[in-house]
Amino acid sequence: MPFFSKSGSKKETVKHKEFIKLYAQKAGISETEASEQISNFIETIFDAVKEHHPITIEHLGNFYISEHKDSVAFRFNPAQKFKAMLGWSSTYRGEL
Repeated sequence: MPFFSKSGSKKETVKHKEFIKLYAQKAGISETEASEQISNFIETIFDAVKEHHPITIEHLGNFYISEHKDSVAFRFNPAQKFKAMLGWSSTYRGEL
């Protein structure tokens, strides 16, 4: 379920519980297992970023900390397929 239509209008947000249900169905596992897997995935990202280790997840993008003189920012750079799905400039040429 896309969050935005091609026209850019906002669609209904997929909440955490619905995302768990969708993931469980796609993976063919229980919602409890899906919740545990997603929680572990998120915690792994948190742990790495907390230690200022950038993370690259194929087909999703890069998560990293950008440090500046007076500030620190959390950054996410989407993968090329993700950019293409959003209609952004992308080198991705595969199926969406």
